[in-house]
Amino acid sequence: MPRELSWRGTTVLSGIVKEPVDAPVMIRAMNLDGDAQADLSVHGGAAKAVYVYPSEHYPFWRKELPGVDLPWGMFGENLTTEGLLEETVHAGDRFRVGDAELIVTQPRLPCYKLEMKFRRVDIAERFLASGRTGFYLSVLRGGMVRAGDGVELLEEDPESVSIADLVRLRQPGEKDRDVIGRARRIAALPEGWKKSL
Repeated sequence: MPRELSWRGTTVLSGIVKEPVDAPVMIRAMNLDGDAQADLSVHGGAAKAVYVYPSEHYPFWRKELPGVDLPWGMFGENLTTEGLLEETVHAGDRFRVGDAELIVTQPRLPCYKLEMKFRRVDIAERFLASGRTGFYLSVLRGGMVRAGDGVELLEEDPESVSIADLVRLRQPGEKDRDVIGRARRIAALPEGWKKSL
């Protein structure tokens, strides 16, 4: 649930603080039971109901941030997964996790609250530059999930635009017009992303 984060003279309410749970948790249309976002103008909602972060990224961050405690959930994710990487997961891909059916919507773009949690002014920029952003899911069918549940790919989006592709489109430099065209055809990609492309 949202808590106060204080750093550099600023205090905000944020839902970024997460802790692992052993008990089954219900995924609903807008969130997981026992979880909430503090600022619904930029966090949460149908297109950002569930945030996924690959466990494979934790060793990278342990090397990048020596001495920083990095328990599961440190990046604010609802699901810490194995085998779902930004280069291979596409916007529009459908998955089953436990009893829930979910669809990939967009990458996470970090905000200042990540900086507050890590107490580092450089973490949001480093996070985005690393390409290790994780991604958001929308809920097609709610259901129970448990630690250790498998993740089953039900359908790959035909446009094949990876989360990594979308992150690259947000970086400075020349843009691949083919990828932009395909991304704009993905039904699950939020309208704000389509407009910015």
